[in-house]
Amino acid sequence: MDRFSLVFISLLGVALPNVCVATEGSFEQYLDILKQDAATQGIDQLTLDKAFSQIKLFKKASNDDKAIPKPPQDLEHYIPRIINEEMVVKGRVLAEEYRPLLLGLGKQYRVQPRFILALWGLESDFGNQQGSYPVLSVTASLAYEGQEAYHNEFISALKILASQSLESNELKGSSTGAMGPLGLMPSAYLQYGSDGDGDGKVDIWNSFADGLASVANYLQQAGWDDTQTWGRQVKAPESIENDQLGVGYQASFSHWQQLGVRRYDGSDLPGRTDMQVSLIMPDGKRGRHYLVYQNYRALRSWQDSDYFALAAAYLSERIKYPPSN
Repeated sequence: MDRFSLVFISLLGVALPNVCVATEGSFEQYLDILKQDAATQGIDQLTLDKAFSQIKLFKKASNDDKAIPKPPQDLEHYIPRIINEEMVVKGRVLAEEYRPLLLGLGKQYRVQPRFILALWGLESDFGNQQGSYPVLSVTASLAYEGQEAYHNEFISALKILASQSLESNELKGSSTGAMGPLGLMPSAYLQYGSDGDGDGKVDIWNSFADGLASVANYLQQAGWDDTQTWGRQVKAPESIENDQLGVGYQASFSHWQQLGVRRYDGSDLPGRTDMQVSLIMPDGKRGRHYLVYQNYRALRSWQDSDYFALAAAYLSERIKYPPSN
């Protein structure tokens, strides 16, 4: 399984339970229950009739690929494995090709465009890799098999059909129900999906503008601050206590300076007093050290992994849009 088939949905959608207990009764009986529930939640009869006529038990449905893949060895091997030069070049080309759109989104959502592109690139190779399974059948099947969270995802998918005037066969995703090149679960689509091209629809499957706008909207809601970057690589002494490591512990630059943390070139840390930053060491004290800021926490909320967040930060640096002179 390549990296793009591992859809990252844990924090864009919901935390899905691992225990699966099959629902009693036949799948058809369970669909009747779903249909009744959808009706009570305001889904119109026309949408229900059209959608339920096409739903089938989807045996390939699985939430096994929601798990974050175990990083190989360390960051020195992980980042080159998932980000190659072809991806970097592609990101730079897209940054130039869609410059007006990206600048507009950056201004509207107050998010630097290079980070929007980086998340898009990591999720689906800039839209080139996305699932083609029927989302309604997938989510209904997983809900029937006992994955409780998928009951809500199924209802959310119906709401998408009703609100966006889509046909059931247009609602495509992975075998987990994660949709489009961003891997958005239906509930996440309803929360973060944005109309970037102004046509009145949120088509994350076919509209590059809508996909980018949805990423920007997510980052904005996650607390992005476009007056800052994501963080920096530093050097830290081994004497720092383990309970001071991780994004959960925040302190000033002066605090870290007093503890002996320095920029990677050995110079003093920034003198800013308006930021609370965290020290992370994903590979332990003998690996890379980073001071990370609020924007890093936003990147990390996309997927609960320092490896993923640092890969996104690295790709954004390589894309560097707008390019530095």
